[in-house]
Amino acid sequence: MFKPMTLVLVSIAVLLGGVVYLAERRTASQTQAEQAGQELFDFQEEQVQSFSIRTEDQSLTFEKVGDTWQLIDPENTRANDASVAYLLNLMATGSIERTLTADPKERPEFGLDLPLANIDVRLENQETHSLILGDYDFSRNFLYAQTNPSINNKGEIEVLLVSPEFENAVDRSLSEWKGEE
Repeated sequence: MFKPMTLVLVSIAVLLGGVVYLAERRTASQTQAEQAGQELFDFQEEQVQSFSIRTEDQSLTFEKVGDTWQLIDPENTRANDASVAYLLNLMATGSIERTLTADPKERPEFGLDLPLANIDVRLENQETHSLILGDYDFSRNFLYAQTNPSINNKGEIEVLLVSPEFENAVDRSLSEWKGEE
């Protein structure tokens, strides 16, 4: 029914297709493994001089005065050291689980158009960094996020998967951010 030459060519095509599939799959898993564990930011918690958090409910500004943190806006009072340390430690030591690229028009799909929070940090050397926290991913194991948002040379944005602990770090009432006088 089939000529022997046709069977040989079909066999070679299937074999080559399988090799290409396995090679691409291995490359993709290596890339994901390299991305997993990559740090969000390249700074230490101690280097942060001030930061602000903007959520749907509130806007807060903090500044380090000596060795203590002050809540500057909306009230000028001592900040809760534990709440501040928790957030700054997450930012300084937090890791990226995975990086996706997307068209900037897709920001709403990741919750980045109306984010959970915008966090802006200023370091002692006046360097600034920002973190935008979006929605949960489909599995609810990670949050979508952007660090120092920009559009790459291909016209795409980078969307990161980060720890859901960030929601706990920013979703606090004003009283939880205030320290004891």
